[in-house]
Amino acid sequence: MEKDWKLFKKKLGGWQEAYMDKLIEEYKDILNSDALSSDKYWALRKKIYEDYKSPGVLARDVSRSNMFIILLGLLRDEAITMDDLDEFSDELKEDIEQFIKQEKTFSAKKSHV
Repeated sequence: MEKDWKLFKKKLGGWQEAYMDKLIEEYKDILNSDALSSDKYWALRKKIYEDYKSPGVLARDVSRSNMFIILLGLLRDEAITMDDLDEFSDELKEDIEQFIKQEKTFSAKKSHV
């Protein structure tokens, strides 16, 4: 796990920069739309507010104990993919895949209730 932690610290900033590049393109699309200026403003404000909560923008409490949760958030927000975790340990990747699988199963059961 120490190797995973060091790798995570090394990669997090680059992942965040790439994710924010993607967001900036989305912001440009809003600003370049044919909507009214006021509509563009409010749409952009809402999007920035929502994006601010993503670990792809701001990962809070970056620590070894929070690494797993942050990775899940990055995956959930599509800031990274499982391919981005290629260099990480098989154990970590398996734990993440298992968690995602259980989460999907839980969500499916919850939606049928």
